[in-house]
Amino acid sequence: QLELVESGGGLVQPGGTLKLSCVAHGFNLARYNVGWFRQAPGKERIWLSYITGSVSGPEGRTDYADSVKGRSTISRDAAKNTAYLEISSLTPEDTAKYYCAADATTTVNPSLYAYWGRGTQVTVSS
Repeated sequence: QLELVESGGGLVQPGGTLKLSCVAHGFNLARYNVGWFRQAPGKERIWLSYITGSVSGPEGRTDYADSVKGRSTISRDAAKNTAYLEISSLTPEDTAKYYCAADATTTVNPSLYAYWGRGTQVTVSS
């Protein structure tokens, strides 16, 4: 069974840092591009970052949305079949459910990702 499982969310104070993990089960995540998204209640799911896999040629290319650029880092560990997103300087506006997704396409469009996790909740509050 092909599955992505996110973890690392929780309650964090403003200004804090979280590192989210995305573990793949049933397939080799290193071959795929991995995207991170978030969705706040009543709002659309928005793209945050992606990192390319071997299916897209040069591995490890990254890109970030303006909302997290400069304060986040996406990475992957092939040995653990896991991708990560670390975000610092968190504010209440970062409160949302965070999702990872995988696909052979390099894209910021969530509708084009084939595989999704169920998400992990991040709440930024004092």
